[in-house]
Amino acid sequence: MEFSTEILLILFFVGILAGIIDTIAGGGGLITIPALLFAGMPPATALGTNKLQSVFGTFTASLYFIRKKMIKLKDMKLMIIIAFCSSIFGGWALLKIDSSLLIKIVPILLILIGIFFLLSKDIGKVEKHKIVSTVFFTFTFIVIISFYDGFFGPGTGSFFTIAFIYLLGNNILQATAQTKILNFATNLGSLLIFSFLGEIYLWIGLVMGFGQIIGATIGAKLVISKGQKLIRPLVVIISFAMSFKLLFYS
Repeated sequence: MEFSTEILLILFFVGILAGIIDTIAGGGGLITIPALLFAGMPPATALGTNKLQSVFGTFTASLYFIRKKMIKLKDMKLMIIIAFCSSIFGGWALLKIDSSLLIKIVPILLILIGIFFLLSKDIGKVEKHKIVSTVFFTFTFIVIISFYDGFFGPGTGSFFTIAFIYLLGNNILQATAQTKILNFATNLGSLLIFSFLGEIYLWIGLVMGFGQIIGATIGAKLVISKGQKLIRPLVVIISFAMSFKLLFYS
């Protein structure tokens, strides 16, 4: 499969835009997957290539948040390992199980998240008490969401963010930063499955990946400088947009 210089440039800039959006609120796949399909890729290869390019963005954002000391990486080691392993099992399950039921359920969950963020103007402004222990959170919610990301994917960032805020009492900046770390782990796990299946177009993934590096850097800086004022409305918009796409264009 050959791609013109124009298509490569378009996909590079798509990577930049997706990196910005994905770092701030998640949902970059809303842009990248349709772009890859439009470029002529088969659906499975588009999904695999999307995972490759998104690894660059989530790694870049994660590294930026670590350097800014928004994350204590040693406190997240277990979460990262569990997220990585769970996403691999999710990818394996994708080969065995029909995902059509999720296409019906996930849009409803995303709409509820969008409404929740829309109505909760003070959500994530300050830290609150934990509702569950970190260990319980890791072996239940991290396992479930990470498995889901390997199996299906849309809305993973929103699910992680709301879980960190509501269950662990994180503020929205902490939740967003930790979400990127786990998104990187789950993307990497899913990437292994798609690599095993040979469903990746390497050069396109690398071109978009360089765009993701630029976009994720911009997005991470915006998260720190704008914080809750920027993240909350974008999460609402992205949640509703993903719901609309899944309901009417899946």
